[in-house]
Amino acid sequence: MALFSEIDEVAYFVGGCVRNSLLDVPVSDLDISTPVRPELTLKLAKDAGLKAIPTGIEHGTVTVIADGEPFEITTFRKDVETDGRRAVVAFSTYMEDDARRRDFTMNAIYADASGEIIDPLGGLPDLRAGRVRFIDDPHLRIKEDYLRILRFFRFYAWYGDHSAGLDPDGLAACASHLDGLATLSRERVGAEFIKLLSAPSPDQAIGAMDQSGVLNALLPGASTKAFFLLTAFETRPNPILRLAALGNFDVSELLRLSKVQCREYDTYRDLAAGTKRLAEIAYRETADVARAVACLRSAFFEQPVSPDVEADIAKGGEARFPISAADLMPEVRGPALGSALKTAEQAWIESGFTLDRHALITRAKGE
Repeated sequence: MALFSEIDEVAYFVGGCVRNSLLDVPVSDLDISTPVRPELTLKLAKDAGLKAIPTGIEHGTVTVIADGEPFEITTFRKDVETDGRRAVVAFSTYMEDDARRRDFTMNAIYADASGEIIDPLGGLPDLRAGRVRFIDDPHLRIKEDYLRILRFFRFYAWYGDHSAGLDPDGLAACASHLDGLATLSRERVGAEFIKLLSAPSPDQAIGAMDQSGVLNALLPGASTKAFFLLTAFETRPNPILRLAALGNFDVSELLRLSKVQCREYDTYRDLAAGTKRLAEIAYRETADVARAVACLRSAFFEQPVSPDVEADIAKGGEARFPISAADLMPEVRGPALGSALKTAEQAWIESGFTLDRHALITRAKGE
């Protein structure tokens, strides 16, 4: 902030960092808003010996690195034209212009360097009440960027008062613009949906998405039945496991998830539908994967998780195959060696990991 005081200008923290600070939850991104034009911000930062990156200078954004921390500094803006995905903006010197182009009232709260709160649109009462409310006309806000439909549900899942329900005007507006979701990049949709599924308690948000038609627009054929049971059984939030409970989808195509996320999703779906015992899954994968599969199977079969599950998982997770190739050589060689080890390992697993080293070597050598 001292960067701008030298030229008698102002700058304010805004958005998520202010919202989260007021809620006393962790802050990640540090966004700053100012009436100063981006070219001057760039010059001031460089003159101060700070690293400055013109990350989106045509839209007014410069990223300044100070003490190893990135600060995204953006000039006050107002929308001139929007098409539901991107906006043509004009720079402004008025905070209210900048506030009105944001999505929700709780994200349009500003704070100066001293910590004083500036609330041009009345977002503070909404934040305190857990009320996720679009700024002005929700239909117009959504038409500016259709991703705001998903953000509406995501913010409710994370910050909303679940006893009060979703804002009815916002929910109706989301249901009215389902076609706009098809215009969004799958990467943006996937990233937003995973954030929503990462919330501690996303049930109401997902239920509202289902009833409004948003969920089916994103994931055709999705069902919330197993999802609600899974969230009752799970021990910690797992967005990919929750996604697996919603149905069988091509998540690479529909949500453009990473290869790692796609593999995780496929693993949960395949193992939950298969017959492998949890002990074997814990041995071959990890204990965490086995616990996830146990919860997913219980959700699919509408049964509580068995109290024996943890003992089975612990047994498999701690098991170590007691023989190696060296134990079978030179009697067994070549392709037969790999086959013998594989057969012995499966027999060991099926025995409940009880076959000892001598029995396994004898069996593998055919003695």
